[in-house]
Amino acid sequence: MPSLFLLLPISLAAVVAIGAFFWWAIFAGQFDDTNEAANSILLDDDGPEADQEAGSKSGKTTGKD
Repeated sequence: MPSLFLLLPISLAAVVAIGAFFWWAIFAGQFDDTNEAANSILLDDDGPEADQEAGSKSGKTTGKD
């Protein structure tokens, strides 16, 4: 029974702390755009300029003169 008097306040303090961190995360904008990081790896970072530079370095021509 004495352990209950110790564990109950500790668990309630942990719940309050987790709730406070979750509250902060919501209002700090941590969950505003959750798909941006997942979709960023699907986007092609190489534009037409990068293709032309890669072709000129390897000696290939792109056919655009």
